[in-house]
Amino acid sequence: MKLARVNTGLLCAIIAINLYVIVTPFVPRFTFWWQNRGQHGRTAVLQQKIQPSHIVLNIPSDNRLVVPSMSLDQPIIEGPTMASLMKGPWHIPGTSTPDKGSNTVIAGHRFTYTNPRGTFYFLDKVKVGDDFAVYWQHKAYTYKVVSTSQVPPTQISIQNPRATPEVTLFSCTPLWWPKDRLVIVGTLENTYE
Repeated sequence: MKLARVNTGLLCAIIAINLYVIVTPFVPRFTFWWQNRGQHGRTAVLQQKIQPSHIVLNIPSDNRLVVPSMSLDQPIIEGPTMASLMKGPWHIPGTSTPDKGSNTVIAGHRFTYTNPRGTFYFLDKVKVGDDFAVYWQHKAYTYKVVSTSQVPPTQISIQNPRATPEVTLFSCTPLWWPKDRLVIVGTLENTYE
């Protein structure tokens, strides 16, 4: 009798864990859809947030990345090692910063089972022509996406300095079999103080 209860408990635990592993990757898609319903969805609100009339009055005190097309508004994490990547969008050490005018490189996870649950989960929704902003050292920098590409992880040239001010965002892709890197490049449009 006791053994039957233990077996039933273990079976329930196995089913619960399997459901968690199966369902959790789909939660961000549902959340994205839910937050972006209608004309006042999160994407529309973030798009307004990077407009010049809003920027000049509302520059945040922390370094932030705002990408409306992927419904992202998060602090940029600074840190010397890849462990910092687990906290959110990570500014790759040794690459430029927006105020220096070369190639600012920011990486993020597409999906993890722990927090943050894929800061760049929706990086694939960013298209050429989309706008985004980087708030850095009490200034705002707006960018326009000029290219999206998929490269092998060995192509570290995506982090090389550039002659023009750019931001490179990258993450693993495809989502369920991360063998490559999805790379988004934006060029500087405007700077606001």
